[in-house]
Amino acid sequence: MTRFAGRWRVHRDITDFASRWTGKFEGEAVFAPAQGEDTLLYREEGKLTFAGLRSATATRDYVWRFPAEDRVEVFFADGRPFHSFDPGQKDTEADHLCAADLYQVRYVFEADEAWRAEWRVEGPMKDYRMVTFYRRFATEEALSRPSVPYQR
Repeated sequence: MTRFAGRWRVHRDITDFASRWTGKFEGEAVFAPAQGEDTLLYREEGKLTFAGLRSATATRDYVWRFPAEDRVEVFFADGRPFHSFDPGQKDTEADHLCAADLYQVRYVFEADEAWRAEWRVEGPMKDYRMVTFYRRFATEEALSRPSVPYQR
Protein backbone atom coordinates (compact mmCIF):
# COMPACT_ATOMS: atom_id res chain seq x y z
CA MET A 1 0.00 0.00 0.00
CA THR A 2 2.81 2.41 0.84
CA ARG A 3 4.18 1.85 -2.66
CA PHE A 4 1.30 3.90 -4.07
CA ALA A 5 0.58 6.38 -1.25
CA GLY A 6 1.44 10.01 -2.01
CA ARG A 7 1.47 12.45 -4.93
CA TRP A 8 2.16 11.47 -8.52
CA ARG A 9 2.65 13.47 -11.68
CA VAL A 10 0.32 12.05 -14.35
CA HIS A 11 0.66 12.15 -18.13
CA ARG A 12 -1.90 10.31 -20.27
CA ASP A 13 -1.94 9.80 -24.04
CA ILE A 14 -5.35 9.01 -25.54
CA THR A 15 -6.07 7.64 -29.00
CA ASP A 16 -9.67 7.21 -30.16
CA PHE A 17 -9.53 4.84 -33.12
CA ALA A 18 -13.14 5.40 -34.20
CA SER A 19 -12.92 9.20 -34.45
CA ARG A 20 -9.15 9.32 -35.05
CA TRP A 21 -8.89 11.96 -32.34
CA THR A 22 -5.89 12.13 -30.09
CA GLY A 23 -5.71 13.73 -26.71
CA LYS A 24 -3.67 14.05 -23.57
CA PHE A 25 -4.14 14.57 -19.89
CA GLU A 26 -1.60 16.38 -17.71
CA GLY A 27 -2.08 16.64 -13.99
CA GLU A 28 -1.52 14.94 -10.68
CA ALA A 29 -2.93 12.05 -8.72
CA VAL A 30 -2.98 11.59 -4.98
CA PHE A 31 -3.35 8.26 -3.18
CA ALA A 32 -4.50 9.28 0.31
CA PRO A 33 -4.98 6.81 3.18
CA ALA A 34 -8.55 6.19 4.29
CA GLN A 35 -8.93 6.27 8.05
CA GLY A 36 -8.45 2.90 9.77
CA GLU A 37 -8.43 0.73 6.66
CA ASP A 38 -6.02 -0.85 4.20
CA THR A 39 -7.47 1.53 1.63
CA LEU A 40 -6.21 4.42 -0.45
CA LEU A 41 -8.50 7.03 -1.95
CA TYR A 42 -7.36 7.93 -5.46
CA ARG A 43 -8.03 11.46 -6.74
CA GLU A 44 -6.79 12.69 -10.10
CA GLU A 45 -7.09 16.24 -11.41
CA GLY A 46 -5.60 17.99 -14.40
CA LYS A 47 -6.07 19.35 -17.88
CA LEU A 48 -7.61 17.23 -20.65
CA THR A 49 -6.89 18.34 -24.21
CA PHE A 50 -8.03 16.87 -27.50
CA ALA A 51 -6.45 18.09 -30.74
CA GLY A 52 -8.34 21.09 -32.06
CA LEU A 53 -10.58 21.51 -29.01
CA ARG A 54 -10.47 23.73 -25.95
CA SER A 55 -8.82 22.19 -22.86
CA ALA A 56 -10.97 21.30 -19.87
CA THR A 57 -10.37 20.41 -16.25
CA ALA A 58 -10.86 16.70 -15.67
CA THR A 59 -11.07 14.66 -12.46
CA ARG A 60 -11.28 10.99 -11.60
CA ASP A 61 -11.84 9.22 -8.27
CA TYR A 62 -11.34 5.58 -7.29
CA VAL A 63 -10.94 3.53 -4.13
CA TRP A 64 -7.98 1.15 -3.99
CA ARG A 65 -8.25 -1.62 -1.37
CA PHE A 66 -5.39 -3.87 -0.32
CA PRO A 67 -6.94 -7.06 1.15
CA ALA A 68 -3.66 -8.99 0.79
CA GLU A 69 -0.04 -8.27 -0.09
CA ASP A 70 -0.56 -9.67 -3.59
CA ARG A 71 -3.94 -8.07 -4.29
CA VAL A 72 -5.28 -4.62 -5.13
CA GLU A 73 -9.01 -4.25 -5.62
CA VAL A 74 -10.04 -1.09 -7.47
CA PHE A 75 -13.55 0.32 -7.00
CA PHE A 76 -15.38 3.24 -8.53
CA ALA A 77 -15.97 6.12 -6.10
CA ASP A 78 -19.57 4.94 -5.61
CA GLY A 79 -18.38 1.52 -4.39
CA ARG A 80 -18.98 -0.54 -7.53
CA PRO A 81 -16.15 -3.01 -8.27
CA PHE A 82 -13.91 -2.11 -11.21
CA HIS A 83 -11.00 -4.59 -11.39
CA SER A 84 -8.23 -6.19 -9.34
CA PHE A 85 -4.56 -6.99 -9.92
CA ASP A 86 -1.37 -8.27 -8.31
CA PRO A 87 0.91 -5.30 -7.49
CA GLY A 88 3.82 -7.66 -6.85
CA GLN A 89 4.14 -8.49 -10.54
CA LYS A 90 6.24 -6.25 -12.76
CA ASP A 91 3.68 -6.67 -15.55
CA THR A 92 0.08 -7.58 -14.68
CA GLU A 93 -3.30 -7.39 -16.42
CA ALA A 94 -6.98 -7.10 -15.51
CA ASP A 95 -10.33 -6.84 -17.31
CA HIS A 96 -13.64 -5.16 -16.61
CA LEU A 97 -16.79 -5.83 -18.58
CA CYS A 98 -19.28 -2.93 -18.51
CA ALA A 99 -22.39 -3.92 -20.46
CA ALA A 100 -21.03 -4.49 -23.98
CA ASP A 101 -17.76 -2.61 -23.40
CA LEU A 102 -14.58 -4.47 -22.48
CA TYR A 103 -11.95 -2.54 -20.51
CA GLN A 104 -8.53 -4.19 -20.44
CA VAL A 105 -5.64 -2.79 -18.43
CA ARG A 106 -1.98 -3.71 -18.25
CA TYR A 107 0.00 -2.29 -15.33
CA VAL A 108 3.76 -2.06 -15.82
CA PHE A 109 5.78 -1.33 -12.68
CA GLU A 110 9.17 -0.10 -13.87
CA ALA A 111 10.29 1.17 -10.46
CA ASP A 112 8.76 2.29 -7.17
CA GLU A 113 8.87 5.89 -8.43
CA ALA A 114 7.52 5.28 -11.96
CA TRP A 115 4.87 3.02 -13.47
CA ARG A 116 2.22 3.04 -16.15
CA ALA A 117 -1.29 1.80 -16.91
CA GLU A 118 -2.14 0.86 -20.50
CA TRP A 119 -5.87 0.71 -21.23
CA ARG A 120 -7.61 -0.74 -24.27
CA VAL A 121 -11.37 -0.21 -24.42
CA GLU A 122 -13.59 -1.80 -27.07
CA GLY A 123 -17.33 -1.98 -27.51
CA PRO A 124 -20.17 -1.01 -29.83
CA MET A 125 -19.60 2.71 -29.21
CA LYS A 126 -16.02 2.68 -27.87
CA ASP A 127 -12.66 1.97 -29.46
CA TYR A 128 -9.77 3.72 -27.73
CA ARG A 129 -6.41 3.32 -26.04
CA MET A 130 -5.04 5.27 -23.08
CA VAL A 131 -1.54 5.05 -21.69
CA THR A 132 -1.03 6.75 -18.34
CA PHE A 133 2.45 7.42 -16.96
CA TYR A 134 2.90 7.96 -13.23
CA ARG A 135 6.03 9.50 -11.71
CA ARG A 136 6.27 10.21 -8.00
CA PHE A 137 6.66 13.93 -7.23
CA ALA A 138 9.36 13.32 -4.61
CA THR A 139 11.59 11.69 -7.22
CA GLU A 140 11.43 14.70 -9.51
CA GLU A 141 12.00 17.15 -6.66
CA ALA A 142 15.00 15.17 -5.43
CA LEU A 143 16.58 15.28 -8.89
CA SER A 144 16.37 19.12 -8.92
CA ARG A 145 15.92 19.17 -12.66
CA PRO A 146 13.06 19.07 -15.16
CA SER A 147 11.03 15.89 -15.37
CA VAL A 148 12.60 12.96 -17.12
CA PRO A 149 10.82 12.52 -20.47
CA TYR A 150 8.24 9.77 -20.45
CA GLN A 151 9.11 6.74 -22.58
CA ARG A 152 6.61 5.88 -25.25
